[in-house]
Amino acid sequence: MKLIRFGETGNETPGIITEDGKRMDVSGFGEDYDQHFFETNGIERLRVWLEANKNDISSVSDKTRLGPPLKGTSKIVCVGLNYAKHAAESGMAVPNEPVLFFKATTAIVGPNDDVIIPMDSKKTDWEVELAVVIGKRASYVEEKDAMGFVAGYMLHNDYSEREFQLEHEGQWVKGKSCDTFAPLGPWMVTKEEISNPHSLRLWLRVNGELLQDGNTSDLIFSIPKLVSYISRYMTLLPGDIISTGTPFGVGLGLNPPRFLKPGDMVELGIDGLGTSRQTAKAFSK
Repeated sequence: MKLIRFGETGNETPGIITEDGKRMDVSGFGEDYDQHFFETNGIERLRVWLEANKNDISSVSDKTRLGPPLKGTSKIVCVGLNYAKHAAESGMAVPNEPVLFFKATTAIVGPNDDVIIPMDSKKTDWEVELAVVIGKRASYVEEKDAMGFVAGYMLHNDYSEREFQLEHEGQWVKGKSCDTFAPLGPWMVTKEEISNPHSLRLWLRVNGELLQDGNTSDLIFSIPKLVSYISRYMTLLPGDIISTGTPFGVGLGLNPPRFLKPGDMVELGIDGLGTSRQTAKAFSK
């Protein structure tokens, strides 16, 4: 099942994508895709409701804006340097255990919303990533059991301001959390639709030029490892997101380095998770 949310920013309505690619309004189900939905077996309850009401739901225009597929996510936990070539292009050693940092949830936007280059930014960068959505409360999870805590997957562009991240003192979160720096979707796909999340092509283009082209088979730390590891240090709640890292080809690693400027178009995608597109815009008060 593919879950979407559509409509104006801050007033999105839950929907689904059908097998034939149509957008459908499921607001009649009476719930949004939030923590309560996931922790009360909402995906299965929605399937039952859809079977009973499939002739009564209305379609949604393809021209309608898509919002982020989830509502009320409590945290985004990101994994740094989780592809060996990306670690090398960043000038950093391959880590012995997962490198974790947070991304503020205020950065979340829809898949095709503009990315705003922050005030005083000189080094706004791109990062296509596989995002894992947690389906039930996870604390001290064994690696062998970890996939049972996964609800599904999304496309995520982990935008990063490299000067803020690496040259300003402190933690990476400052370069990761600017408004619009977490476009999610177009949909969340439930995990049974992805037979092997460790064998997905992920790619990113800037102004039509292919700059990132990798595969999740190259992940240093697998999804079960990440869920288990992170749950040792914090409780993961239903609807929380783990962003699993980016492959080679970010702007920081190019020679010379290259960063976004107003008017640039960023397009990205992952097998089975759709595509998204953001236009870079300058910050204005």
